[in-house]
Amino acid sequence: MTNYIYPKFGYLRSKEQAEGIVKRHPIVVIGAGPVGLTAALDCAARGQPVVLLDDNDTVSIGSRAVCYAKRPLEIWNRLDCADPMVERGVSWNVGKVFFRDELSYQFDLLPESDHEWPAMINLQQYHLEEILVARCRASPLIDLRWKHRLISLKQAADHAELAVETPDGIFTMEAQWVIACDGANSDTRKMVGAEFKGQYFEDRFLIADVAMKADFPTERWFWFDPPFHPAQSVLLHRQADDIWRIDFQLGWDADPDEEKRPERVIPRIKAMLGEDTEFELEWVSIYQFACRRIDKFRHGRVLFAGDAAHQVSPFGARGANTGVQDIDNLAWKLAMVLRGEAPEALLDSYHDERAYAADDNILNSTRATDFITPKTKVSRHFRDAVLELAQHHGFARPLVNSGRLSTPTPYVTSPLNTFDDSLLDGEMRPGTNAATLR
Repeated sequence: MTNYIYPKFGYLRSKEQAEGIVKRHPIVVIGAGPVGLTAALDCAARGQPVVLLDDNDTVSIGSRAVCYAKRPLEIWNRLDCADPMVERGVSWNVGKVFFRDELSYQFDLLPESDHEWPAMINLQQYHLEEILVARCRASPLIDLRWKHRLISLKQAADHAELAVETPDGIFTMEAQWVIACDGANSDTRKMVGAEFKGQYFEDRFLIADVAMKADFPTERWFWFDPPFHPAQSVLLHRQADDIWRIDFQLGWDADPDEEKRPERVIPRIKAMLGEDTEFELEWVSIYQFACRRIDKFRHGRVLFAGDAAHQVSPFGARGANTGVQDIDNLAWKLAMVLRGEAPEALLDSYHDERAYAADDNILNSTRATDFITPKTKVSRHFRDAVLELAQHHGFARPLVNSGRLSTPTPYVTSPLNTFDDSLLDGEMRPGTNAATLR
């Protein structure tokens, strides 16, 4: 049972549908999740009118993505959204890794002081989306349309034609450019014939969001082979509103329907927290994951971002964080093209840079998954040896991988880089994110 009250956003019939006219818009964004909402805000911030379509009329169900890194916070700050996110969320920078019941090591994502933004905040996705929706509704350049589902898409040389279904029927609209942010099961991706390529992992994990008062510090705790959940892994995170995220590795043979039942979930939580701990189940979900992407992020007039373009494992919080950085890369280029200040070929650099970033995230996610879920006895023995050594020997700690947390990918191979950058060698290469200090 959830204590969160989901908002309902009212459906409004558009003028173009009511009048039966076909109107061409500069930008149409598909999907009002964190990435799509950010896309609308960033394009509007650059003076571009945006129509944002979503087939639902509320925010995402369940906490879903909860960890947001410093770089997306910097982007959202530029869009006047970050302050309420940090105020609403839980900031953290320390993580601890346990092997069985012993601490293997701990890390600090932000050992330096005077950074303007925390290394990470934990905030349920529904809270984050509410903040972004409020900001979109305040913008005169954003037309946010709920209960609008894209059902077909055709492309011409200078625009895309979209058939959209609403409670009042189907109508046609046009867009000079479409930004597809409709998630891992993207209908837009299927409409242009783009396919994922990569690896699908045969494992299952249980998410349990638990409401409770607890004395755990605001840190990321990750267990390998704990006594309360032998031979598997467990992750603990604090969220806003005294909600705690617990991830249990279940294994590929677990029955998803059976494992979601409270009779199965509650004993796992009690084994972890203690029989006398009082808590309430807020949300339960079973997930699987893949590490893969589409070949091209640009398909004619359609540009893909976030999970519609690439997928990674949840270890390292690289999903939504990467999608927001996709938009940060795309929006300024698209605005320049629409203003006639750059050729359409500039948009090809979006694929070059963000596909490179996606490959980097896929590599890191795959490595983390292989360490967390070893596939052979030999790899498990190696992992366990590393975890034991890490308790006492510093050389072993870099080998421990409970998920490398999201950081910006430098665009070292970007076609936009110039060769007169000798003053920017080393850590300040072109495409490298600069720290924002107080």
